[in-house]
Amino acid sequence: MKYSIGKLLPVDGFRILRQGELPRSFHRSLSHLYQPIVGRLAISLYHLLISESDITDESQVQSHHTLMAYLSAPLDKIYEARGKLEAIGLLRTFRSTDENQQAEYVYSVYPPFSPDEFFQDDMLSLLLYHELGSSKYELLKERFVPTVKALEGFTEVTATFDEVFHSKMIESVRAETDQLATQNVKTEHRGPTTSSSRVDFEWLHHALKKRMYPTERILTGRNKKLIIQLATLYDLSNVELEKAVTWAIDENHYLIEEELKSACHDFMKEVNNGRAPGGNIDGRDKMKDDSTSDQGSKEDQFIEMLESISPRELLEDVSQGNRASEQDLKLIRDVMTEQGIAPGVMNVLVHYVLLKTDMKLSKPYLEKIASHWARKNVTTVRQAMNLAKAEHQKYQQWGKQKSQKRKNSKEEVIPAWFNQESSTTKEETGSTNVNTDNIAERIKKLTKKGN
Repeated sequence: MKYSIGKLLPVDGFRILRQGELPRSFHRSLSHLYQPIVGRLAISLYHLLISESDITDESQVQSHHTLMAYLSAPLDKIYEARGKLEAIGLLRTFRSTDENQQAEYVYSVYPPFSPDEFFQDDMLSLLLYHELGSSKYELLKERFVPTVKALEGFTEVTATFDEVFHSKMIESVRAETDQLATQNVKTEHRGPTTSSSRVDFEWLHHALKKRMYPTERILTGRNKKLIIQLATLYDLSNVELEKAVTWAIDENHYLIEEELKSACHDFMKEVNNGRAPGGNIDGRDKMKDDSTSDQGSKEDQFIEMLESISPRELLEDVSQGNRASEQDLKLIRDVMTEQGIAPGVMNVLVHYVLLKTDMKLSKPYLEKIASHWARKNVTTVRQAMNLAKAEHQKYQQWGKQKSQKRKNSKEEVIPAWFNQESSTTKEETGSTNVNTDNIAERIKKLTKKGN
């Protein structure tokens, strides 16, 4: 069911409940760790709820007009921000059940994780990684969670519970411990909100049993939580999860967390109304109707081709069918992930950069143009081509800054699609006119490959 504003009205009342104490570093956590994921308005709403709880009683009811006035935002935007706080585990919402009275909500506000707790949560840390990119993410992690120096030359002599407490006390303490554990399960709601029904663990259990894996060693409580989070984050099916889990099992039949994260990232799928975090280097959009393939200009057909194939296929096509190198694929995947670029747009970027850098993928050049396109919110192949034409001189300067200047006698190489509707460029580089026969042949070949 789609998340919708439903029956929420400005006159509806709300009360605020505080759960737990705020950590000392909660401002840093909210600003640097949570805000890149949920946005500024959601964090402003969280701050407002915390502040209001400090100056009002838990029984005091206010209308949503109050939130709209403080935040200077319409109710639908506040509702959307509230949903983000709920999904990330900072807020739980309860609605009154009496349909005959004015609706009233209870906002149960939870403290954010400390930086150390945040980076220990796999789902939150992966979300932040995809939002910020590897460089900024590692910088924040190094700043907020300094590594502990190894205890070289020391042997642990910490006493165990059994050594300190008499065995007769253990039984009396155990009952109390079990009761506290049960209470903690019921009251612990910090962290992103996920559903355990998201993964069919019974099916996964049987699938691993068929492969002769010890499921009790693999599907532990900690691993199940991680699997649920990754399935939710990347929108994976049970079959894809089985493949990812199988890939991440080592020779001793233990699940390696980093391997599982990497495998799930590779299985990340695109959906029709948006993309999962980052780009899928092997993914492709749905092939368009073949009835349109013979219509329109050659540029239109070339655009359709770039929208239909994956970056991997493009690399293999320009290298005469040779297998794309893992280094180039990793570079493209990292750029797509960090900048949130669609596969079709990435194809244009790769095509442009290859021809500008003598068929070599220059990482600094690729990243700089990708960052520019991300800021310009380029989402389609045609937008990417038009922006490349408009900013050609700027990109040319960037290329000179990253590499040595070419000799004046050497002709500049630019994509064939760049020259269309650009007479001055055609005069300067006459050898780069569109070769319609070659393009038609490539379209025909790649279309057959796609089918």
